[in-house]
This record gives sequence, structure tokens and C-alpha cells, in this order.
Amino acid sequence: MSNEKLIIYTDGGARGNPGPGGLGVVIYNGKKEVIDKISEFLGVVTNNQAEYKAVIAALKKAKELGGQELDFYLDSELVVKQLKREYKVKNKDLAPLFLEIHNLSLSFKKISYTHIRREFNAAADALANEAMDRGV
Repeated sequence: MSNEKLIIYTDGGARGNPGPGGLGVVIYNGKKEVIDKISEFLGVVTNNQAEYKAVIAALKKAKELGGQELDFYLDSELVVKQLKREYKVKNKDLAPLFLEIHNLSLSFKKISYTHIRREFNAAADALANEAMDRGV
């Protein structure tokens, strides 16, 4: 099965904002079968930094998997609107992360970002929380 089209759910969080943070990523192939998961402790970050770092981790993994068309689903409306360039990135700590995503995205044919309600992002959220639990 080709991994050219990937469906990716990402989540990031921090307890305390800033505080101990983690990211979670679930990557599906075109048949909606899980092909990879990431759960990573980030140290002290803000919620938004964790959300961005989750997208970065997913982009790096998608490249390894041979992905070309990526459909991202995030429960952070701010990050989705920034990545779609509907909102400007004014936070100086997020700007380098935004730039890293931009540079990584050049490796792919097509990327879409969709905001979803938190309850539809439970698997990625659980991985982010597991990472925070491990790191605290």
C-alpha cells in the first residue's frame, strides 16, 4: 500500500501554559489504517508551541513514510488559521516554528489543515497526555 496520501491528527498541550508539554500524532494511510504514532515529551513549552511542534514532528515522519498529500486535523483553531495564513503569526516564539513548518511543507505536493472539535482528536490528545505524564 502506498503511503502517498496520509491523514494526520496532531495535538499538543502544556500543563501550566507554559509548563511541562507533550505532543501526540496519529498517522493514517488512505484506507484510514493507523501506520504510525508519535508521543513525545517537550519540556517546558506553551500550548501553542506544543501544537506547532506536533505538526513539525508529523511532517518529518510523513516525509520518512513517503507521504506526498497530507490532510492534517488539529483541534487548535489558532494554529490552523495561522498555517492557512488566515491569521498572522505575531508571537515571536511561534514565528520560527511557523517558518520550520513552511520549509518542511515544501517537500510535499499538497497539504491541508482542518480544525476539528477536541472530541474528534482523542487519539492524538491521549498520546500528548501520555508524553506529559512520562515527563512530569
